[in-house]
Amino acid sequence: MTVRLPAEQRKRQVLDAACKIFADRGFHSTSMDDIAAAVGVTKPVLYQHFDSKRSLFLELLDDVGIQLLTELSNATGAANSQRARVESGFTAYFRFVTGNESAFRLLFGAAVRNDPDFSIVAERVLDDAAEKIADLIEIPGSPQHRRVLAHGLIGIAEATSRDALTDDGSALDPTLLAHWVAELAWFGLRGVRIDEPISR
Repeated sequence: MTVRLPAEQRKRQVLDAACKIFADRGFHSTSMDDIAAAVGVTKPVLYQHFDSKRSLFLELLDDVGIQLLTELSNATGAANSQRARVESGFTAYFRFVTGNESAFRLLFGAAVRNDPDFSIVAERVLDDAAEKIADLIEIPGSPQHRRVLAHGLIGIAEATSRDALTDDGSALDPTLLAHWVAELAWFGLRGVRIDEPISR
């Protein structure tokens, strides 16, 4: 017997279950029947909340992005120095990744990159993250310069996360990961020189 839940609670349950299934099996190999079975509801119940599997996946990408950006904002907003913001931001990111591996694999997986609709959402999440990070980079450079550096930091975090999630488990402590990567980022940013002539 299916327990009736408030609409928002049921939708949250569906999104959480769908995240794991899509991450494990991929978009094309997952059916709405699979998700309904995982949640313990009938397929018509799913269609009360989502028009199609594609609309579910798109909303899920948005949901994962909002969760990640919220974690980053909360962590960096609570820090009381620029150095602390760098480490707090990386700590929040790596905690999110190691605590929500399915969400990370969903957002940065091949299925997202290979579908134009999905990639638009993923790129928007990355752009939004870059905007937030760029605002925290205190150098006298242009907004474009800070934005490029912000995307570089995101790339470092993503690559480190991929390595950590395929490791034997010894490198999965998010606090340690954040400390190591924050050292690289902090001293790298301290060494940024503005308007240096480019040798050709």
